[in-house]
Amino acid sequence: MTTGLDNVTFQVVKNSLISAAEEMKIVLAKTAYSPLLKLAGDYSCGIFDIQGNMVAQGPDIPIHLGSMPHTVRAILSVSGEVAPGDVFIHNDPYFGGSHLPDVNVVAPIYLDDKTLLGYTCVRAHWPDIGSASPGSYGATSEIYGEGLRLPGVRLYTQGRLNNDIDSIIFSNVRTPEERRGDLSAQLAANLRGAARVQELAHKYGTDVVLGMMTGVQDYSERMIRTQLERLDDGEYSFEDFCDGDGILSFGQTEDDPIWVRLRVKKHGDSMTIDFAGSDPQVEGPMNAPLAVTASGVYTAVKMIIDPNDLIPPNSGTWRAVDVVAPEGSVVNVLPPAPVVYANHEMTHRIADLVFGAVAQGYPERALACSQGTSAILTLGGQDPRTGQRYVSYETLGGGMGARPNQDGINAVKAGISNTMNTPVEELEMRFPVQVDHYEIVPDSGGPGQYRGGCGVRREWRVLGHTATATICCERTKSPPFGLQGGHAGAPTSVHVVDPQGNRDTRNSKGPAFPVPENYSIAYEVAGAGGYGPPANRNPQSIQEDLINGYITPQQAAQNYGVDASVMVCEYCVGGWVSSRGQT
Repeated sequence: MTTGLDNVTFQVVKNSLISAAEEMKIVLAKTAYSPLLKLAGDYSCGIFDIQGNMVAQGPDIPIHLGSMPHTVRAILSVSGEVAPGDVFIHNDPYFGGSHLPDVNVVAPIYLDDKTLLGYTCVRAHWPDIGSASPGSYGATSEIYGEGLRLPGVRLYTQGRLNNDIDSIIFSNVRTPEERRGDLSAQLAANLRGAARVQELAHKYGTDVVLGMMTGVQDYSERMIRTQLERLDDGEYSFEDFCDGDGILSFGQTEDDPIWVRLRVKKHGDSMTIDFAGSDPQVEGPMNAPLAVTASGVYTAVKMIIDPNDLIPPNSGTWRAVDVVAPEGSVVNVLPPAPVVYANHEMTHRIADLVFGAVAQGYPERALACSQGTSAILTLGGQDPRTGQRYVSYETLGGGMGARPNQDGINAVKAGISNTMNTPVEELEMRFPVQVDHYEIVPDSGGPGQYRGGCGVRREWRVLGHTATATICCERTKSPPFGLQGGHAGAPTSVHVVDPQGNRDTRNSKGPAFPVPENYSIAYEVAGAGGYGPPANRNPQSIQEDLINGYITPQQAAQNYGVDASVMVCEYCVGGWVSSRGQT
C-alpha cells in the first residue's frame, strides 16, 4: 500500500473522499435554480489531485466523469501560479471539455491558505450558453455557432470576482438570472468539497491526504487489472451507424448515416479500444472530442469488468484502458467542427458498440443495446404569463438493455446518461407548456428470453405563444439491437402535432424551428434490445408483461407464440399455461 496507512484507515480516508464528492452533489442539487440541475441532475462533481487526476467522484453522469480530468489538467496547463480563492470557469471542447453547455467550475483546495491539496471541479449543463437558438442546440457547421466558448479563465482571483469575465458570460446567455443561480450553486458545491478535504488534512495530516490521493488511484488500477486478467484474451469488433448530423445538403430530405467502427483487444491486464475505420468528422455537431469518446468507452468497460461496482472510479481505473482513434474522425474531432450533439449521442453509440463487441467473447457480461439516445428537446421564447424569456432543456428516458439473467428496466436514463426524471408539475409551473402524454410505450422493449426495457412517450403542447424548438435524438433509423437471439427494441420517433391531430415526422436533428400556440411536440423514445431467444421466455413473465401493459396481445402472439385470450393466470391449475403448451 503506497500510503503507509493500515487497511482500516486507508478505507476510511478513501471513502471519506468519495463521500465528499457525493456531498458536493447534494449541495448543488439543493441550491441550483434550473430544473435541469436541481431535479434532473445534469451535473457531476469530483475531487482531483494537484496534477489534475481524478481522485473521487460522485454518483453522477458517466459522460461527464470520464472527461473531467482532461478539463482540470487543461486549466493547470495555462493557469500559471494558483492562489487560495482562485476559481476557473471553462467549457472548451477542444481544450479538455465536452460541449459548450457543460460549464466547468474548478477551484484549488488549500490547507490554511498555505499548502495546495488538490482541486474540486463541478461540471453542470447550463440550459443555455448563447448561440442562435434557445438551448444552444441548433445544427451548425462550426463551433463558433454553438455558443460562448471559455478556454479556462479566472472567474475569481484570490477571492475577488473578475467583473469583466462575469459581464461577458452573462451578456451572452438568454436567462442570466437563472444562470447566475446555477453558477452560485456550482461555487457552493466546490466550497463544500474543499471543506471536507481540509478536514481530512487537519485530522490525518497533509502528507497522508496527498499520499491517499495517489494511493486510491493505484488501488483502483490494481483492482481493474486483476479483473481484466481473469478474462480470456481476445479481439472483437463491432460497427453501427448514427442517424445523421442534422445538416441536410441541397435537395436532401433525410440525413446521411455516420458509421462508427471499433475493435476491442483484451490482452493480459489491459484493454485497447481502437476506432480505426470510423467515418471522418462531419459537417454537423455529431463530432466527439477524444475525451468524450473515452467517456463512452470507460462507462461500458466499468459495467463489463466490474458489474458489482466494487472498483472506485478515478483516473487510476483507466490506466489499464487505452483508447485509440484517428484524428479528424467523428470520434476524435479537430477544430473548428461543431460537437454539441456528440457529447451524449455519440457517447451512447460508443458504449453500445463496446457491449456489442464484448458480447462476442464474454456474452455473460454484455448488455443488450439500451435506448441509445438522450432524446433532447429544447424550447424557448417569451413566457406569456410573465413577459420574461425562458429556456427549457429536457432529456428523456427510454429502455435499458436486457441482461443475461434479467429484463431491462423501463423508462430510465439508461447507459451513459444517469439523469433523473423532470416532473410534469415542475415543467408546467416553470414554462408555458402542458404535458398531454407521459407514458410507457407498449411493445417497445425488444422481445427475448429477457425483454428489453420499454421506451417512453411524452408530448408537450405550447401554450399562449410561439416557441422556438430544437430536437436531438438517435436510434430513429437503427433500432437498439438485441443479443444472443434477442430482438431489437422499437426505434425513436419525433412528430410535430397540429391542433387537429395531424402529425408531421421530424428528422432526428436539425435547425431550430417555430412551434405555434396549441401545437405539440411528441417524442417516442426507443426501447431496448432483448437478450436470448424469445421462445425461451418464461410464460409467467409474458403474462406479467401483458397485465402491466408492457406488451400487447398482438406482440405476445407474434413474438412469443402466445394466445393472450387463452393464457391462464391461475397458478392453482398447475402452472402458467400458454397456447404453446409450456407450464
